Amino acid sequence: MNRAATTLLTAVLLLATGCGSSTDGKPVAKPSASVTPSATPVVEFMNAVGDAELESYEIGIPPFQELEVFPPQWCKALNEGHSVEWTLGAGDLYPVGQEWGTEKSDAYQLVVFGVRAYCPKHTAAVTDELKAAGVY
Repeated sequence: MNRAATTLLTAVLLLATGCGSSTDGKPVAKPSASVTPSATPVVEFMNAVGDAELESYEIGIPPFQELEVFPPQWCKALNEGHSVEWTLGAGDLYPVGQEWGTEKSDAYQLVVFGVRAYCPKHTAAVTDELKAAGVY
């Protein structure tokens, strides 16, 4: 991913997670040292997408507002007992937007990233399914 896209994505994700200064002029309280920071699922997911440097997104990662809608829907389908193949096919949850698309091999990787971030209890089943199909 290019530096400008990384910087923009980081700034947007920080805003989305509520990082920043107080609007009332008072300093924002810092968490105590005993608190371990945790990423929200969308930050974890988008960081994984950016780090993967998927071929589908060589010219730029889709806007996170468009891409982030898929993982919760994938998790819902998996919770209902559907497979990854059904989810991306008949389930009509293939990661594609108005101005961007995703190659099939990258779509499988996105599902893994999404499941790890949003519904990790399905990670083993998803990776097992994709390995059995020879696509992971």
